[in-house]
Amino acid sequence: MIPLAELRRRFAGPGRVDWIGLRPARLALPQAVTRCTVTENGLEGDHGRCGKRAVTLIQAEHIPVIAALCGRTVTAEMLRRNIVVSGLNLTAAREFGLQIGEVMLEITAPCAPCSRMEAVLGQGGYTAMRGHGGWCARVVTTGEIELGHRVIHRS
Repeated sequence: MIPLAELRRRFAGPGRVDWIGLRPARLALPQAVTRCTVTENGLEGDHGRCGKRAVTLIQAEHIPVIAALCGRTVTAEMLRRNIVVSGLNLTAAREFGLQIGEVMLEITAPCAPCSRMEAVLGQGGYTAMRGHGGWCARVVTTGEIELGHRVIHRS
C-alpha cells in the first residue's frame, strides 16, 4: 500500500497557464495579457495587494462549474483573478506551492468571492463562487510568466 504522504505528492502531470489578467485600477475590468513580470508585490501592472494576496489564481475547471451554478456564461475576466490554470488541482498543490516558469508561489489562502460577484454574475453569483473562487498566493521567486507556461507543484 502506498503511504498517504506519497499519494499527496502525486499529480497526473503539469498544469498550464491559460489566461493572465491585470487589473489596472481597483474597480477596473481585468485586461488579458500574454505575458507579464511577477515582482514581490504581484503582477506588474496589476493594482493588487502585496504579501499573502499578491497573486490570485483560479482553476480553469472551476469556471464551467461556476457558470452552471449561475445559469449563465462566465469568463475569466468576470472572476477577477490574475491567473487561470488548467490541468493541475490547485487545492491539492496548496501544501507544496507552485512553480510557473521561473516564478515560485506559495499558496496562502482561499480567494473568497466579493460582493461584486453578485453584480457581475447575477443573483446567486456570490454563492456560486464559494468553494470555487481560487487561491491567493505570495511571491517567493520573481520572474516572467506567459500563456502556456507549465505549472507544477514544488515538492
